[in-house]
Amino acid sequence: MKRVLFIDRDGTLIKEAPPTYQIDSWEKLEFYPGVFTYLSRIAAELDYELVVVSNQDGLGTDGYPENTFWPIQNFVTKALENEGIHFSAAFFDRSFAKDNLPTRKPQTGMLTSYLNNPEYDLANSFVIGDRITDVVLARNLGSKAIWLNNDPALGADELEKQTPPEGGWPACIALETTEWKAIYEFLKLGLRKVTHDRNTSETRIHVELNLDGSGKADIHTGLGFFDHMLDQIARHGKMDLVIKTEGDLHIDEHHTIEDTGIALGEAFAKGLADKRGMERYGFALPMDEAEAKVLIDFGGRNWIVWDAEFKREKIGEMPTEMFFHFFKSFSDAARCNLNIECKGDNEHHKIEAIFKAFAKAIRMAVKRDPLSNHLPSTKGVL
Repeated sequence: MKRVLFIDRDGTLIKEAPPTYQIDSWEKLEFYPGVFTYLSRIAAELDYELVVVSNQDGLGTDGYPENTFWPIQNFVTKALENEGIHFSAAFFDRSFAKDNLPTRKPQTGMLTSYLNNPEYDLANSFVIGDRITDVVLARNLGSKAIWLNNDPALGADELEKQTPPEGGWPACIALETTEWKAIYEFLKLGLRKVTHDRNTSETRIHVELNLDGSGKADIHTGLGFFDHMLDQIARHGKMDLVIKTEGDLHIDEHHTIEDTGIALGEAFAKGLADKRGMERYGFALPMDEAEAKVLIDFGGRNWIVWDAEFKREKIGEMPTEMFFHFFKSFSDAARCNLNIECKGDNEHHKIEAIFKAFAKAIRMAVKRDPLSNHLPSTKGVL
């Protein structure tokens, strides 16, 4: 079955031209940054059929005559073909939004030849575009969206007005970015997204982890300072992280902290099942008077070295003795080596420096090279 990239034109292959958004003159023509470099790699290295799908409001009318459209469109097509980028088809709807025709994106009327066609794998195909209509088109096709969202605030507002797919918009939007480089890397490597639940008689924990995220966090463990530290992991590790922990805090904090470390480590183990192209190692960083060093190796074996002492019994409502237990639990579950050392005077600064260094170390270690299929081990397995 064939996979398809349904690609918008204006704002995706070439830049939009406000206020009319019509590329109807040569001085308005500007290619989207990186499109030649990375779309040519996608065409050469990956097995996708490329299709243009674009709304061209009023094309053929007096306000947008054909002789201002086709010379530019033919030039765009030829320029891309010269870089090895060939489209199997190009669909242009000429109607206006008020017409509400079934051929206008986000409706699928232009793409009926792909629907219910056993030759095409729409579930593993993508719509690439900059508008909300492209995201909704992906939903209507049963595909995923790659959203070149150049105005996140406006995009989020517009998206809220649409009827979301089952599971919400995150289930439909595979990638949100502003760069063709990120699109290429995603299609080449895939995002390392994990949803993981760990339930015992003492705790119920839900984790959502995107190792290739942007630093978004939604953390609720019932322990404010612990939430703050886990938020550091997301922000400084540039990973998206959701953690919902319901623990037996009426007894004490131990199970909540320890089991959250285990669940997070298990999520990492799932997300890093394929380590090809990954750096594997990481280290880092100071904070004010505190100096923290965190060394990490996602090599498949658990081990921890802990060289940090705290003079206070608690920071916030979190017992300082539980810091070691959290990192030990993570190391065991993620099957990684951790070497943590910290010195300083302020206890808050010390543990925050450790968590930030931990996040930076992870970020370095999980970084991948999309041009490499190298496994970082002489053993040939990790």
